[in-house]
Amino acid sequence: MKNRKVLAAIVAIAPASAWKLIVASYNAPSEPLGTVRLLDYQKNTGALNVVATSRDCGIMPTWLDLSSGGSTVTCVDEGVPGSLNLLNINANGSLSKLSSVTTLGGPVSSQFYDDSSAVGLAHYTPPAISSFSLQDNKFSPLQNFTFNSSGPTGPDPARQDSSHVHQALIDPTGEYLLFPDLGADVTHIYRIDANTGDLVVSAPLKAKPGYGPRHAAFWKPEGCSDETYLFIIHELTNRIISYSVTYLDNGDLSFAEVDEVGTFGDRDAPKGANAAEITVSPDNSFLVASNRLAPIFNITNPDPSNSTTIQSDSLVTFKPTAEGKLEFVELVPSGGLHPRHFSFNDDGSLIAVGHQFSGTVLVYARDVETGKIAGQIAFAKDLGPLT
Repeated sequence: MKNRKVLAAIVAIAPASAWKLIVASYNAPSEPLGTVRLLDYQKNTGALNVVATSRDCGIMPTWLDLSSGGSTVTCVDEGVPGSLNLLNINANGSLSKLSSVTTLGGPVSSQFYDDSSAVGLAHYTPPAISSFSLQDNKFSPLQNFTFNSSGPTGPDPARQDSSHVHQALIDPTGEYLLFPDLGADVTHIYRIDANTGDLVVSAPLKAKPGYGPRHAAFWKPEGCSDETYLFIIHELTNRIISYSVTYLDNGDLSFAEVDEVGTFGDRDAPKGANAAEITVSPDNSFLVASNRLAPIFNITNPDPSNSTTIQSDSLVTFKPTAEGKLEFVELVPSGGLHPRHFSFNDDGSLIAVGHQFSGTVLVYARDVETGKIAGQIAFAKDLGPLT
């Protein structure tokens, strides 16, 4: 089962002309469990209607991976203990649980590897990395790696009281897993043993003190098969650093810093801002990131039934050069508060944004030639604290 990476809770699972989204949300105060929803787009009204709901991913469903055929979705529950759940998307559009396994606490991201026969998890609290095999739609535990949970581990005492592993990411060769650790200012790196499939500790990538690496994305320039770059977004400083990646003969990876930019483009980051997601567009031409806790825009309410104005956080777009430099393209409203994650459709002509504090999903058209985000296509509300 080959899986497509879902940068958390929102993913297009059909072509732009007739598409659906899968979204996940934490449990509301009055609800014992979180919710995974399947939304269907109504082209004539621009509405996103809930067509299926599942409570089979625990209290805090936080990350989704969709199989390439769109028939199953893997859902990570961030509870303590956590869980790893496999849901089936049935022919009638309903969601049903295929299997579930208990994990270490606080998993916040998953990454399939080894031809999708195994999955690695990043655990925020308590800090850890774990792996599981997947056979016959069932997960089985493989390895656990634990980290400093009694810090401090960095110069920011409020956020770096211990390690906080925040993402699992595979490299373009499929031979390495990377795990940015916001609390320890490091990205843990593991080589995937070609014979056993085990994760083998490799030399880590150290971040600048107090930067707090959150998520990352690999990029290879078109026509430059020998060049690989890694873009890391840092939550605590709202900075993106571009690294040139070299594969060493001893099995380690080497990184050389190429560029550093702010997540607000040509503006200074407001005090209290927290950078969140980072993703390369499907056409491989642009880099998009989201900013939270800094609603610098006032916009017309995206809800067609509401004529008020609202505050909005932001999305920023850069264009990578062949040398790994990042050229600023635009900074635009995300359409709500706390855009923790977003996702593209297959050709990049649509971008869906989930707002944790607003409980909304907005889908925008996107110009694949310029990388700029255009008009609103669809809107859904009352979805709870989206993750």
